[in-house]
Amino acid sequence: MVGAKNKTQKTEASVAKFLSGLDAERQADCRKLAAMLKRVTKAEPKMWGANIVGFGEHRLKYESGRELDWFVVGFSPREAALTLYGMGGAKLDAATAKRLGKHETGGGCLYIRKLEDVDKKVLEEIVRKSVGRMRAKVRA
Repeated sequence: MVGAKNKTQKTEASVAKFLSGLDAERQADCRKLAAMLKRVTKAEPKMWGANIVGFGEHRLKYESGRELDWFVVGFSPREAALTLYGMGGAKLDAATAKRLGKHETGGGCLYIRKLEDVDKKVLEEIVRKSVGRMRAKVRA
């Protein structure tokens, strides 16, 4: 079941131009987040669809047999929260969730209103673990 095309695909759009279109506070948060994700993944940011900034790339395979190209980790500055994608796998344990600070989770995503609401070192720890899990799956 490789056939169905994914709506959200990597584009040639400029990440810098996308981020510069955000309000000043959201732009600052996104630039800091982008720098962290680039450091962790050692990958350049790419636009996926109109509003997702993704880092790295792999072939995602669902249990149903569906396959698609996807980023390893990414984010989108949604109106309600910064949405971090690729945070799936193991749920945050209670201790890590508490250390992180104000956030929500769901559907493999981590939702943060603004970076000042969370401990950035803990966020980076979570991202590193998520990227490690994702890369281990790809190698398996």
